[in-house]
Amino acid sequence: MPTPGLDGYVEPWRKPEHDDLAELARTFFTKEVLPHAARLEQQGHPDREHYRRAGELGLLGLSIPEEYGGGGGDFTHEATLLHEQTLAGEGSLGIAVHSGIVTGYINDYGSAEQKRRWLPGLVSGELVGAIGMTEPDGGSDVQAIRTRATRDGDDYVVNGSKTFITNGILADLLVLAVKTDTSARAHGISLLVCELTGDPAGFRRGRKIEKIGLHANDTAELFFDDFRVPAANLLGTEGSGFIQMMQQLPQERLVIGVGAVAAMQRAVELATAYAKERVAFGKPLIGHQNTRMVLAEVATRTRVSRAFLDDCIQRHARGELDVATAAMAKLYLTEGQCEVVDRCLQIFGGYGYTTEYPIAKMYADARVQKIYGGTNEIMKELISRVL
Repeated sequence: MPTPGLDGYVEPWRKPEHDDLAELARTFFTKEVLPHAARLEQQGHPDREHYRRAGELGLLGLSIPEEYGGGGGDFTHEATLLHEQTLAGEGSLGIAVHSGIVTGYINDYGSAEQKRRWLPGLVSGELVGAIGMTEPDGGSDVQAIRTRATRDGDDYVVNGSKTFITNGILADLLVLAVKTDTSARAHGISLLVCELTGDPAGFRRGRKIEKIGLHANDTAELFFDDFRVPAANLLGTEGSGFIQMMQQLPQERLVIGVGAVAAMQRAVELATAYAKERVAFGKPLIGHQNTRMVLAEVATRTRVSRAFLDDCIQRHARGELDVATAAMAKLYLTEGQCEVVDRCLQIFGGYGYTTEYPIAKMYADARVQKIYGGTNEIMKELISRVL
């Protein structure tokens, strides 16, 4: 069933292969993951088996070359998968980080040996990936990180901590931002790939962070105390980490935008269906002018957002998505998500504030979209620099 207001709209980049992928993803999320939703929310993290199953179905590493087990596609395939995950209401699996971000770092900056070593495991779901940037004393100011890595023979010795790390509880492979030169800011940052299977000496997972939303998706603190990482696990060269992150952040922000638009579409679908069923003052809610006006406004905002997102996806597929436009996408689409979900929840009245209705969960889940991936205040700063 098409989203009201998007009837007949087809993404300009969409091909039959994307339709097949969407159907496969939809079936996986609705039939194999969602039946466990209540249990997953209670345990606070996804099942590792669901990552493996996604890997078996070919849903991980869609844009990774086939020689490493990937799908050989591009970002349009990743976007299709993430869109279907949000439309289905599945929020446990951190695929957006695992496949949308981590695999990209290794594929773009890893040596041939590093790619052979790590990408097949990420694609199969045997390894769960995470990225460690944020620290307790700093979020969006990446240049100010304090976690340091000191060279000692064939290893780096890492000391410090990270927080708000998506997939942190299950992560086997962590792309870690560290300071290899504490006298420099941006040019002192490097990226190390940390192998965490079995919780090696010097590494400790902290508490599972309790959040107001996304309860089934694990978010954790990570601690490093003389944790040794082979120098061979350096991504690229020393001091190139900040540039690498800046090059990857446009895709990370586009990943967030994909989820934002999908959430907007789902909210409009749910609110429209409810407005047609719910009777108040002797007629369905949609029979009241105010309800129709609200639905018209959120449907319009969603369609405009969809068109902007698709323009960004096409630009990114061509390698033309610049920092400012990616920041605009993250800003506009996440602000739109929070607004649309809020206004749709209002249509449900008191029921919208109860956890038995999906719109309530969507409301709680939406808020962090304006924070991670760089706060929306930072997005405005990035945009202003090109004006």
